[in-house]
Amino acid sequence: MKHAILGAFAALAFAGAAVGQTAPSTNSPSPPAVATGGGDSNTNAAPVAGKNSFTEAQARARLRKHGYHSVSALTQDDQSIWRGTATKHGKKVDVAVDYQGNIVPN
Repeated sequence: MKHAILGAFAALAFAGAAVGQTAPSTNSPSPPAVATGGGDSNTNAAPVAGKNSFTEAQARARLRKHGYHSVSALTQDDQSIWRGTATKHGKKVDVAVDYQGNIVPN
């Protein structure tokens, strides 16, 4: 009986330690592979230069999904970042879409 009580106590102590742990920080210096959150960008380092895996149509679709419309002059620069102009909330802005899917209005 004494061993059963000690065993139960140990199990509760380990369970409490696991529950008390905090989630890992999302302030990593390395940006995520693809922006998947509800915001336009998942990193302050955006736009991130790198080989772009998006086609022009996919970059336009991503902009539309995030509330941008009237997208025009969308071209890839020498860092493989899609750049162009678009309208959001009634304002025309310059935008950039990097290979991770981050959207940066300028």
